[in-house]
Amino acid sequence: MFESILLTVDGSGRSREMMNMLLQLPSMQRTQITILHVIPMQATVEGVTEYRLAGEKILEKERAELKLGVNNSSVAILKEGDAKDIVCQIADQLKPNLLIMGSRGMGRLQSILNNSVSTYVFQLASVPMLLVKDDVYIKSIRNVMVALDGSPSGQHALDQAIAIISGLKDAAIYLTRVSKKKDDSDPVVDKAIEKLKRLNIPYKLFLGTGETGKEICKAADESNTSLLVLGSPDRRPSIAKGIPDLDRLLGTSVSDYVRVNAPCPLILTRLQES
Repeated sequence: MFESILLTVDGSGRSREMMNMLLQLPSMQRTQITILHVIPMQATVEGVTEYRLAGEKILEKERAELKLGVNNSSVAILKEGDAKDIVCQIADQLKPNLLIMGSRGMGRLQSILNNSVSTYVFQLASVPMLLVKDDVYIKSIRNVMVALDGSPSGQHALDQAIAIISGLKDAAIYLTRVSKKKDDSDPVVDKAIEKLKRLNIPYKLFLGTGETGKEICKAADESNTSLLVLGSPDRRPSIAKGIPDLDRLLGTSVSDYVRVNAPCPLILTRLQES
């Protein structure tokens, strides 16, 4: 059960459209939604007033167009400051089950040069994050794909997918596994299938070889996946928790490649390293 979701809005309606799809799920029927909009810092009182009025209108519209169930609730928050920092701060305070953000889907270097909010939050937020790119079609959720890699983060991603479709009739989980070679037996796949069978959850398996990020995106595209879930381990040392990892921003990680190229909305789960 998802008790709380942090929904960031910018007036485009993309993240709210995704939220409305999620609200159709049994697992979201008692969710409290915090709607967050951030306005930039202004040097003059007149500038602050103008941005606040515009921000209040955005929040009012987004909140009014949420398709809440009888047991759902929502609260709107308007903040002033650097959106990257504010979103991370609010997520850290509220610790929601899910953070939803829109994304322009920019490439690695481009996102750095353009000071991308979603890329920054993707690096630093510790809560599961659902990215909705501007160029993806948001579909009713009938299947969820999980990328398996044998890591604790990968297992966490599978648990997240199971929680999302919990109680949803005729839903399936798609398992994708990319390895150096296709083996007849794969303990990572076998363990995931055993768990789904035990829970009586239908599944399909997609196996691939080659570059992991490309194969995951290919499988999601060819299977017409509604939602993709990927584990994203936190590899930054504690001394650098406040600094985005440039290697990962420049595309050396699977999660960054999939963030940019996924053909559907993407959830990045994260387990903090000890």
